[in-house]
Amino acid sequence: MSERRGQDEARPAAGSLAHRVPDLGALELLLAVARLGSLGGAARELGITQPAASSRIRSMERQLGVALVDRSPRGSRLTDAGALVTDWARRVVEAAEAFDAGAQALRDRRDSRLRVAASMTIAEYLLPGWLIALRGHRPDTAVSLLAGNSAGVAERLLSDEADLGFVEGLNVPTGLDSAVIAHDRLIVVAAPTHPWTRRRRPLSARELGETPLILREKGSGTRQVLDAALGGLARPLIELSSTTAVKAAAVRGAGPAVLSELAVGDELAMRRLVRVPVQGVALARELRAVWPTGQRPAGPARDLLSLTRMSPAGTSGPPR
Repeated sequence: MSERRGQDEARPAAGSLAHRVPDLGALELLLAVARLGSLGGAARELGITQPAASSRIRSMERQLGVALVDRSPRGSRLTDAGALVTDWARRVVEAAEAFDAGAQALRDRRDSRLRVAASMTIAEYLLPGWLIALRGHRPDTAVSLLAGNSAGVAERLLSDEADLGFVEGLNVPTGLDSAVIAHDRLIVVAAPTHPWTRRRRPLSARELGETPLILREKGSGTRQVLDAALGGLARPLIELSSTTAVKAAAVRGAGPAVLSELAVGDELAMRRLVRVPVQGVALARELRAVWPTGQRPAGPARDLLSLTRMSPAGTSGPPR
C-alpha cells in the first residue's frame, strides 16, 4: 500500500495541459543541456544564472515526476527518461518555432497596409500631416484613405473595410470604441459682401436657425453638431458633400456657411471669408479616433493613433 501511495504522489495531478506540460523556456533549457552537456553552459547560452537554471530543471522534474538530469563535477548528463523527454521537447520547440513564424507572417501582412476612414474635415486638414509623420516610422506601410461623413466612417469600420477611423460628430457610433484626439470649433462665415459681415452685434441662435445656410449633408459630423446647437434642424440653402465644396460656395457669395475653424484659416487671413460672431450657440466639438468595439488598434493603426496625440491638435487620454 505504501509503494502505491508513493507512485501516486510522484504522478502529476490531472488538470489543464498548461499545468501538466513544462513551458517553452524549460524545454529550451533541457535541449541546451543535452546539446552542451553542461547546465552552466546552457544557462549562459540562454542568458540566465546557473542557480536559476538548476531551479527550473528541478521544477520540471517535479512537474513530470521523473528525474531528467544527473549532475556531477564532470558536467550534466541526461537520464534515460531525460533523453526521451528531450526528443519530445525538440518536437514541441520546433512546432513553437513554426507557430512563431506563422504569427510573424500575419503581423507582416497586417503591417504592410493601413486602411483609414475619416470624416471630411479631419481627412482634409489633419490627416495629411499625421500620415507624413507615420511614413517616417513605417516607410514600408501602404496607406489608403477613404474620406466621407461620420456615418460612412462607422459603416466602413463595422464592415471591415477600414482599420482605423476618425469622426467629428457628437456621439460615438454604435459598435465602436473611441478616443478624443483633438478639439475643434465650428464658426459662421460669409463672403465680405454679405450683410452679416457688417453687423455690430453677434448673431443670435434664433437668427442663425431661421436663416438658410450652405450646409454639409445629413450624416456629417458638422451637420450633427450644428443641428444639436440650434435645438433642431438647420435650414439648408444648399447641401454639399464636402467641406471644400461648402467653402467654395461661401467664397463665391452663395450664402453664409458653418465650417470648422481648421478649414477656413487661409480664407479668413486673405479676407475671402469673414467670421461672423454668434452668441448663445455651442459650436465646440470633439474629434475622435474610432475602431470596432473590443478590437484595440494594433500595428500601423496603433502608431497612427499615437501620432495624433503627439500633434498640437491632439488632447486625448488613453483609449476607453
